[in-house]
Amino acid sequence: MLLLAILLCGYSVFTALVLVSTHFRSESYVGQPLERALGISLILALGGLQLCHFSYLMGHDGVHGAFYQTLLFGIAPAFYLFSQPLIRAQIRYSPRQALHLLPLTAAPWLPSSQAWPLAFAIGALYLIGLGRQVYALRAHRHRFHLELGFLAGIFLIAAGVVGLVFLMPLISEHAFFMLYASAIGSAFLLLSLALFHAPQMPDRIEEAARETYVSSTLANVDCESTLNRLEQLMQQEQAFENPDLDLPMMAEQLGLSGHQLSELVNVKLGKGFSRYVREYRVNAAKAMLLNEPSASVLSIGMSSGFSSQSNFYTAFREVTGMTPGQFRKFSMPNHPE
Repeated sequence: MLLLAILLCGYSVFTALVLVSTHFRSESYVGQPLERALGISLILALGGLQLCHFSYLMGHDGVHGAFYQTLLFGIAPAFYLFSQPLIRAQIRYSPRQALHLLPLTAAPWLPSSQAWPLAFAIGALYLIGLGRQVYALRAHRHRFHLELGFLAGIFLIAAGVVGLVFLMPLISEHAFFMLYASAIGSAFLLLSLALFHAPQMPDRIEEAARETYVSSTLANVDCESTLNRLEQLMQQEQAFENPDLDLPMMAEQLGLSGHQLSELVNVKLGKGFSRYVREYRVNAAKAMLLNEPSASVLSIGMSSGFSSQSNFYTAFREVTGMTPGQFRKFSMPNHPE
């Protein structure tokens, strides 16, 4: 059990660094700097906890101190604030939401015997609130069975972590931190699997949340003519080739707000705007892969509007179920490797 906990600590730290450098790139959070900062803070805080756990499990005192307690108190509010745009379709953060961070001011000064149970109790309250928000999305569960399964798994692990506080009087401190480190490592492993098998999970859940919580913004919009203009921009003017194209930019060209365009694409086309643009880019890439056999896969991805090779491969696999190289190989059997 000790070896497993140590390995999961190492895996967590490695995964945290990978997520910060890939999933939380600035181009993935255009116009959302605070959400990106919260996400990075959350991931790094979890990675920091695992570093402390690793130190403790290796025989050093990494869990009795102000740094560890500050991280411990920061996890729940950071996760809550980061999740709101995803599961509540929250438009913007309000200043009063900074009150969620108040427990951090007391965390360094509390004795460990009080700090740990209090941090877990606060985490339990946040978990209950988040659970109710996720439950409100149940009407859309047919749209993201796989994503909901991963989300439920992460919630179960979080519930198990909160339940550990009841074991504290019954087990040794060393056993407690082995279980805690293993639980966080398991959550990192599940998150990695979720992002690999369902890379657009956040987009799909956010779309469902928007339909659940946000009232219609299309009352005064001519949906049919606006959709025709959108298709013209994408098909004839090939707006998707611009790697900086985002929801606000396209909405401005159509004379809509970002929320109106988002709802229009969601309701009328049954997909999110980001998915809509990715499909255009992937279809363009498919045509180039077949029509330009001498062109490299990377150059085709860039010509299709993708900002990086990793984004291109992820989107292509999401839309087609295979990599660009596999698509070219299967579609052109005689194409040289």
